[in-house]
Amino acid sequence: MATIRNPIEWGADQLHDAGVALKHAGEAVQGEQGQDDTLAHPQVRRIEIADLKAVLAKGVEDFGANRTDVVFLVLIYPVIGLLLARAAFNFELLPMLFPLLSGFALLGPVAAIGLYEMSRRREQNLPASWGSAFGVIASPSFGAVVTLGLVLVGIFFLWLAAAQGIFYLTLGPEAPASFAAFLGDVFTTSAGWAMIVLGVGIGFLFAVLVLAISVVSFPLLLDRKVGVAAAIGTSLRAVRANPVPMAAWGLIVAGGLVLGSLPALIGLIVVMPVLGHATWHLYRRVVA
Repeated sequence: MATIRNPIEWGADQLHDAGVALKHAGEAVQGEQGQDDTLAHPQVRRIEIADLKAVLAKGVEDFGANRTDVVFLVLIYPVIGLLLARAAFNFELLPMLFPLLSGFALLGPVAAIGLYEMSRRREQNLPASWGSAFGVIASPSFGAVVTLGLVLVGIFFLWLAAAQGIFYLTLGPEAPASFAAFLGDVFTTSAGWAMIVLGVGIGFLFAVLVLAISVVSFPLLLDRKVGVAAAIGTSLRAVRANPVPMAAWGLIVAGGLVLGSLPALIGLIVVMPVLGHATWHLYRRVVA
């Protein structure tokens, strides 16, 4: 019979798991020694566009099975987005509002790590509540997960720096006088349209980079004991072997995040978990 543990017992387990994670962190940075070559370089399969429909259906199924727990887990996403928007208005960072919100999507693979774990556990008929999502810290490759997460954080800040540079180059370094004035500068001047074109183009390159290095790497790190280099290499090979399906997947993710941003980012409460769970099942189809 299942029993409900008290918060002290649950917290003790999480501290134990954190200790296990610290033990493996050094291995992730240095690379695992004596690792089987098959594990270090997993094979990738070719998939079709039809597989994307199947993994999305699986994602919806996982979301439906753990709806209450997942909504609690991902509620933080729209909250963080709204806080970023508020900060932009309060601290005269209005030109950085779009880069902040769109760049937040670059961190999506990190934010969805708990969702991957829930899908993994459900696949193995294990408990898959929001609490069990924290089981990722006990993964043998958790140190590698953290390292790869820091890589994405670094890319996020590079995007913000690039976006600020584009704004300075086009509309100038002075802060807008008001929100209405900023919109006028953006949509009614040649400099504003130049900023839009440059921003979308360069932002697209950042998005492609993140997709290429992370589309299957985080689920792989949860599933097998591999290092960061092996995970990124496998992700790149998966994209190279499936350029059209992976491009379509990127468009699905981008479109879903745009839809989830309306209204007031609340839609992310549904979109993020579906995409997160679906990404796990995409990994299962792509990596042998």
